[in-house]
Amino acid sequence: MDLRKLKTLIDLVSESGISELEVNEGEDRVRIVNAGSQGSNGQVFYANPVPAQNVQPPPATIATPAVEAAPAETGFIARSPMVGTFYRAANPESPDFVKVGDTVKIGQTLCIIEAMKLLNEIESEKDGVIKQILCENGQGVEFDQPLFIIT
Repeated sequence: MDLRKLKTLIDLVSESGISELEVNEGEDRVRIVNAGSQGSNGQVFYANPVPAQNVQPPPATIATPAVEAAPAETGFIARSPMVGTFYRAANPESPDFVKVGDTVKIGQTLCIIEAMKLLNEIESEKDGVIKQILCENGQGVEFDQPLFIIT
């Protein structure tokens, strides 16, 4: 993707006040996240060249509710990378991507999160078995909210 186009997109995100923008152009995929402070140029995440597990989220500054603090099962917690709407399947007629008890591999699609009319596939970061699904279909989710427990 052209650097001038990236600069224009970053400027648009910072000036418009939107929190996040994702653009797909062929095999290139760019996600621009506005850090929220005035005068910020935002952050750019390249989805193809950099694996998602290497992108560190900012430290949480707001206390999380007690409901999320103690999940019933222990294991790896797959968290939401964005704010949006949680969907367990690609459309209402399709089967769910995963169910409790399913074995998953790294990179396998767990769910979709719709954000700003874009459907974002959320992939497993660990191999294992789905022990618990922590969200209902069509539920709104927040950044870093637990979605699945994988053991």
